[in-house]
Amino acid sequence: MTKIRNEDLSFDEFDEIINPGPEVTGFERVVEKALSRRNFLGGGLAIGASALVLGSTALTPFSAKAASNFNFEPIPANTLDTVTVPKGYSWQVVTKWGDELWSKSAPFDHETRGTGESQELAIGDNNDGMSLFTIDGHHLLISNNEYTNRNIIYDNRESKLPETADDIRKGKAAHGVTVVEVKQDGQKWNIVKDSKYNRRITADSPMEISGPARGHDLLKTSADPSGTQSLGTWNNCGNGRTPWGTYLACEENFNGYFSSSDENYTPSDELKRYGVKNEDWGYAWATEDERFDISKNPNEPNRAGYVVEIDPSDPTSTPKKRTALGRFKHENAEVVINKDGHVVVYMGDDERGEFIYRFVSKGKFVEGSDNTNLLDDGKLYVAKFNNDQSGEWLELSPDTTGMKSQAEVCIHARIAASKVGATTMDRPEWVASHPKKAEIYCALTNNKNRGKKPNAGGDETPVTGPNPRAANLYGQIVRWRPEGENHTSNAFSWDLFVMAGNPTVHNDAYAGSKNIDAHNMFNAPDGISFDNNGKLWIQTDGKYSNKDDFAGMGNNQMLIGDTETGEIQRFLVGPKECEVTGITWSEDRKTVFVGIQHPGEKGDSTFPGGAGTAPRSAIIAVTKDDGSVIG
Repeated sequence: MTKIRNEDLSFDEFDEIINPGPEVTGFERVVEKALSRRNFLGGGLAIGASALVLGSTALTPFSAKAASNFNFEPIPANTLDTVTVPKGYSWQVVTKWGDELWSKSAPFDHETRGTGESQELAIGDNNDGMSLFTIDGHHLLISNNEYTNRNIIYDNRESKLPETADDIRKGKAAHGVTVVEVKQDGQKWNIVKDSKYNRRITADSPMEISGPARGHDLLKTSADPSGTQSLGTWNNCGNGRTPWGTYLACEENFNGYFSSSDENYTPSDELKRYGVKNEDWGYAWATEDERFDISKNPNEPNRAGYVVEIDPSDPTSTPKKRTALGRFKHENAEVVINKDGHVVVYMGDDERGEFIYRFVSKGKFVEGSDNTNLLDDGKLYVAKFNNDQSGEWLELSPDTTGMKSQAEVCIHARIAASKVGATTMDRPEWVASHPKKAEIYCALTNNKNRGKKPNAGGDETPVTGPNPRAANLYGQIVRWRPEGENHTSNAFSWDLFVMAGNPTVHNDAYAGSKNIDAHNMFNAPDGISFDNNGKLWIQTDGKYSNKDDFAGMGNNQMLIGDTETGEIQRFLVGPKECEVTGITWSEDRKTVFVGIQHPGEKGDSTFPGGAGTAPRSAIIAVTKDDGSVIG
């Protein structure tokens, strides 16, 4: 097992150390290229020393005193250990890691951080993507439980690592998905204990494998020689939801849980492409569960890295891994129903230099019909962004990749995308679809390797197109419009909505686009989602040092963008050392639920309980004091 235990490292930095990308020697800092300024919204804009491709919405700088299309007073950045929202708004904690789901559940123990049994009956850890479903008058809050901070969940151990079989049981149970019914009593939202809908889906829950890869030899194991049934889902990051009432959990950094008991074992090149190595990230699951030992079960990693479809209305249903959507480090799955009825799913692969994907269903969505298997049959594509602001979707198939079958294409989607020459991106995070027009946005959170190193597959990462800054510290949001407003078209136009940066430190491209100023600056856009009115909510998972390149940015935050004018204003600031991630609205749009993940990941927070308590990831509810609609 890995001996790396530096808790000063972020989750992403830990992955970089365990799975370093290929080195490029002799690199000198790349000078920004002058790009075409044509864009599909008209206009264009040069900033700093570079001509960068931004739409006409990237206008003049906005400040807290400028005329605004928002109905709240923007808040300043801060480094407080609490949640800050604008005047006239209030927030409350709805769920926390370890909260009881049933009367038989044990209350959270701040000293021991619980047991395997108590965790299996409680809210999971590090909530991320989420959705609220209303079924027969019941409000079901469904959230991913991405991972655990070892130094927090195992704080009862001097090593800050799992030491017993029950420690590992607890860690596995803290991962997965939580389904919990919540109810609003007056202005307060509470957990409904013992609801028939309450459910934990963990790293040990039965899963069904569906789609092209079902039964393929690469998915067969000694425990499942049919290659059709797997156990567990873990490291689910963003999410999606379908119009037929199901939830999509997206498996991301699945690789960090596998290891080898044979130190001389050599993982295949295909496993290496996905970051699977002989050492894990300190979870030690293979010491108690041989399916995580790649020297004994080399196919097991091929059964992770998918979009998992869950039916919240039926707690007895088996989640399905939809292999047709490809296997990679999924961030979220944005579902769009095209005007002709085809289901289109946009997805990002969250790793430096990876790709943006699209799935187009063969069948069509029909309201009131059986749509349950629409995500099992269709075509998978990957995006190519050209420098002239055009783009195209490249089909991933045996014909285009030279691979043996569609099953192999889906299982090794990264390799397939490399073969067809897709554009390497600056860590594609959440994808969001505009509710009022055919326009798609994707957060490219950052990429310190841009122009320095190729991706894990050896694909170059040139400073060009929608990735116009070398050693990109701050990130940007790219958007595209499908040709003819048809999401199944293979052609699109693109530009950049915003480039994050710090204009108080830099006066070049690293200052950001012109809709960024000292009042609204941020770094690492991650979660993004549109409200019903077409405002873009932007959540960050970046550096919170508040110094040097990140001076004045404070804690991670949530902002709201007007994609017509380019205006961006800060709406919320999270507590210390957290990521702000996951967002969903109540049916009446009077509550917005927001995720606060890993507060105190480096030991400097006691959110939400205060002094003497363990820091706990939480979902909060934000409401307006006058009870009106948010957004």
